[in-house]
Amino acid sequence: MNPGVEDVALLQRCSQGSVQTVLEVVLALPQHHVGEEVAVEGRVLVEEGGQLKGVLGRDQLVESHLTRGYGGPAARGEAVVRVGTPLPDPLEDHVATINAGARSSRLVPMTEPGTSPHSEHPIAQAVAPGYAFEGPALELGGLVLSATDLSDVRIRIPLAMLNRHGLVAGATGTGKTKTLQLLAEQLSDHGVPVFAADIKGDLSGLATPGEPGEKVAARADSVGQQWTARSFPVEFYALGGQGTGIPLRVTMSAFGPTLLSKVLDLNDTQESSLGLIFHYADRAGLPLLDLADLRAVVGHLTSDEGKPELKALGGLSTATAGVILRKLIAFQDQGADAFFGEPEFESADLLQTTAEGQGLISLVELPNLQDRPAVFSTFLMWLLADLFHDLPEVGDIDQPKLVFFFDEAHLLFDDASKAFLDQIARTVRLIRSKGIGVFFVTQSPTDVPDEVLAQLGSRVQHQLRAHTPNDTKALKATVNTYPTSAYDDLGAVITGLGIGEAVVTVMNERGAPTPVAWTRLRAPESLMGPTDLAVMQATMKSSPRFPKYATTVDRESAHERLATKLEEGARKDAEKEAAEGPSPQKAPTTRRTPTTKKDDGGLVRDVVESGAFKDFVRTAAREIARGMFQTGRR
Repeated sequence: MNPGVEDVALLQRCSQGSVQTVLEVVLALPQHHVGEEVAVEGRVLVEEGGQLKGVLGRDQLVESHLTRGYGGPAARGEAVVRVGTPLPDPLEDHVATINAGARSSRLVPMTEPGTSPHSEHPIAQAVAPGYAFEGPALELGGLVLSATDLSDVRIRIPLAMLNRHGLVAGATGTGKTKTLQLLAEQLSDHGVPVFAADIKGDLSGLATPGEPGEKVAARADSVGQQWTARSFPVEFYALGGQGTGIPLRVTMSAFGPTLLSKVLDLNDTQESSLGLIFHYADRAGLPLLDLADLRAVVGHLTSDEGKPELKALGGLSTATAGVILRKLIAFQDQGADAFFGEPEFESADLLQTTAEGQGLISLVELPNLQDRPAVFSTFLMWLLADLFHDLPEVGDIDQPKLVFFFDEAHLLFDDASKAFLDQIARTVRLIRSKGIGVFFVTQSPTDVPDEVLAQLGSRVQHQLRAHTPNDTKALKATVNTYPTSAYDDLGAVITGLGIGEAVVTVMNERGAPTPVAWTRLRAPESLMGPTDLAVMQATMKSSPRFPKYATTVDRESAHERLATKLEEGARKDAEKEAAEGPSPQKAPTTRRTPTTKKDDGGLVRDVVESGAFKDFVRTAAREIARGMFQTGRR
C-alpha cells in the first residue's frame, strides 16, 4: 500500500460529524497532481487538497477525468484494497452542485450501441427504446446523461413523421439556426426539398462546404459523427427582389384581403370592408395585380364617379375606405410595392430535386426585416396557403414532399385576430395530408398559440433563460407541455443546456411521443456562416428559374382600366360640350394617364408561360374562387 494513502474524513466541515474509513487504494503511476478535486460514485465523496486518491464504486473504477474541473486525459484506474461500509445518509445536494460545476469536463465519446459503460444508466434505459426506429430517420445527436457524460443512445426523428410538424425553440444564441441547418442537410440527402427563411444570412452557408477545426472535430467525436465537409444544392430567393436571389412576387388578388389586413394592421371592421373591395374588383373585372391597382380601386370608390358603386356595395363607409387608402399609401411608401406584381411565384417550384436525387434547399433572403416584419411573416403564410391549394391529397407517405421552416414565427402570431389564428391552425392541421411538414422556429413555445402548438409532433427545445418573473412563468408553461420524463427537474435541465444542446421529443413510427431526451446535437457539415456573395450570385443566375422570375411583367390591370375609364368619360364629356356649343367652363382634364398596354401577342405569351391562368381581361364579371385566407386562385 502506498504510504501516502490514509483514512480520509468525509465532510469534516459539515454537520454529519465523524465518519468511518470507506476506502483504501493502491495508486497506479503516474499520479496526477490536480489540486483540490472531488470524485463522486455511489453516494461516496472523498476530498483531499493534494493528490487525487480516486474513489471506487462497487466493481468499477472512477477515472480522474470525471472529476470536477479536470479537462485532461483520463488517468489510470486504481486497484482496490478495501471498501468500507457506505454512508447511510445522503450527501444533501453536493452531487448536483458538483455536476453543475462540471460543464467544462471532457465528454466521453459515444461508442457502439451496447458497449458504453453508461448503457445500464436508468436514463439511457428509459430513453433508448423510444428512439429505436425501423425506418429511415434524421440523426440529431447523442443522449446526454449529465454535464460530463454522453451515452451511446442516438436521438433521431423518423423521416415519415416529419409531416406531423415540429417546433424548434430557444433563447437567442443557443443554436436554433444550426439545428435548422442540420435538419436541412439531412432532409436534402433523403431527397426531401426544404424551404426556409434566411433571416441572418447564416443559412446561405449550406451552399459551401464546412470548415474543419478543433471544435467541430471535438463535437463530432463526442457524438460518434463521421464528419465530412460538404455543400448542398441551394436555390436563393429574395422577397420582392430586394437582396441576392431570384425575385419572389405575388399578385395582390392572390394575396387576398385576410393576409393583407394582417399586414396593414386593420381592425375587424376594416378587414371586412377590405374584403368587400376585393369582391367589387372581382365582379367588375378589375385585376388586382399590385398595390397601385388596389389603391386605384379604393380611390375610385371614394371619388364622385364611384360613390354610387360604393353605396351599392353596402357596409362600406366612405370613412373606412379612406382609412384603408391612407394605410395603403403608407405601406407603398415603405417600398412594399416591390413584393406585389407579376410574374407571380408558383409555389410548386419549391418541390425540386437534383439529378443526383438530393432535395433542393430553397432559401429566401429577408433584408430589412425590422422595417417590415408583418410582410415577411404573412408572405410565408401565403406560400403555405398556396401549397395547400395547389397540391393533391397524398395521405400518409414514406417521406414528406417538402419541409417548410417558418422562422421568427412569433411575428406571424403577434396581434393576430382570432379568425386569422383559426385559419393558421386549420392550415397546419390539414396540410399534413398534402405531404408538407411545417416547423415553427421561435424563442419560446409560448409564442405559438395552443391551437397550433397542439399540432406539432416534434419538439427541439434549446436553452430557455429564467431571469425575470415572466421568464419563469414561460419556463413552467414549457415544461408542462412535455410528456413525463426521466429527469427529476426538467426545468433545471432546460435552463442548464449548453450551446448546441436541446431537450428533444418526437413522434415515433406509431404516432406516440418519444421519451424526453437531453441531446447533444451533431455538427452541420456545411459552412456555419454566410456563403460568399459572388457564389450566391453565380448560383442565382445559373438557376433555370432565374429567367422565369427575374423580369417584371406589367400588363393591363385595374389601374390601367380605371384610368382608361376616366379618359373615356372625359372624352365623352368634351364631345357633349362641343355639340352643345361654347361653354364658359374649362375643358375637363383627365385624372390619370393610362399606362401603355402590351400587345395582345405579348400578353398571351406571358399568360401561357406563367401557367397560372391570369387572364382577367377577357371576362368582366368573373368571380375568383377564394379559400384558405381568402387567397385568390386564378
